[in-house]
Amino acid sequence: MKILFTFPGQGTQYPNMLRNLPGTELDQARDILGSEIDSLDTKEALKHTRAVQLSLLIAGVAWARELQRHGVTPDIVSGLSIGAYPAAVISGALDFVDAVKLVALRGDLMEQAYPHGYGLTVIIGLTFSQVELLIENSGTYIANFNSETQIVIAGDDESMAKVAKQALLKGASKVHRLAVSVPSHCALLAEPAQKLVEAFSRVSLSPPKCAYLSGSTGRVLWQAERIADDLAMNMARMVRWNEAIVSAGEREARLAIEMPPGEVLTSLTKQAGWEGESISLEHDGIDVAAYLAKRLRTHDY
Repeated sequence: MKILFTFPGQGTQYPNMLRNLPGTELDQARDILGSEIDSLDTKEALKHTRAVQLSLLIAGVAWARELQRHGVTPDIVSGLSIGAYPAAVISGALDFVDAVKLVALRGDLMEQAYPHGYGLTVIIGLTFSQVELLIENSGTYIANFNSETQIVIAGDDESMAKVAKQALLKGASKVHRLAVSVPSHCALLAEPAQKLVEAFSRVSLSPPKCAYLSGSTGRVLWQAERIADDLAMNMARMVRWNEAIVSAGEREARLAIEMPPGEVLTSLTKQAGWEGESISLEHDGIDVAAYLAKRLRTHDY
């Protein structure tokens, strides 16, 4: 039986999320970002894509490494959207310093392309095919297939609002504009994604030491060049998180541990028919994670 580390995407951030981080990741990031690091997780800073993505990277890596220091090591890692970057770092495929530089660029490219008026909206209670019909000729795109009945759309605010209204009329139980200021995971970000591909061409990645499970394809990638492509292009590709979790289960993962912040992925994992334990490190704590990991490893699960 295997252990899966998951890393959340934008929308889970909150002010002061980098306080009391374990490890040296914050200091390493300060060497690159300078004084920016001191206000990175403030309420004002987190209105910007760059700050959100850097905060999620730093927090994800710091807490995953702390868990490793407590003897809990992953067999599989996977991240939703920006969460793919800390996942790649923990897998050993991407150096943390390079990740900080690339994520800073990623955030800048996305925000410069769409400084305002765009974003993401989650629709709960409708299926993928139902949402597909709703968005026809709407100017919006399906961005995330998070679970069988949780679909995220991307586009401009006005168009998303129209689709959201129609979704409620069709029986959606909830629609919610996410705290994301760019139209991620669709063709609208194809151009900035190509600029990030160029940046990745100047960075050396390594084959991962554990399975790197793509949140965009639901497939495990072992080749460094394919992981680089997955990271660079995931801003313009649909997130297939439901498929990724199903894939992890098929690979005999039975303990899913979500890195801070939040517990969104823990809920989505359970919705995907997960066989085993699914916990949030922020909610359940390191001691619980270590206990469950030890129980799994000793076949007492």
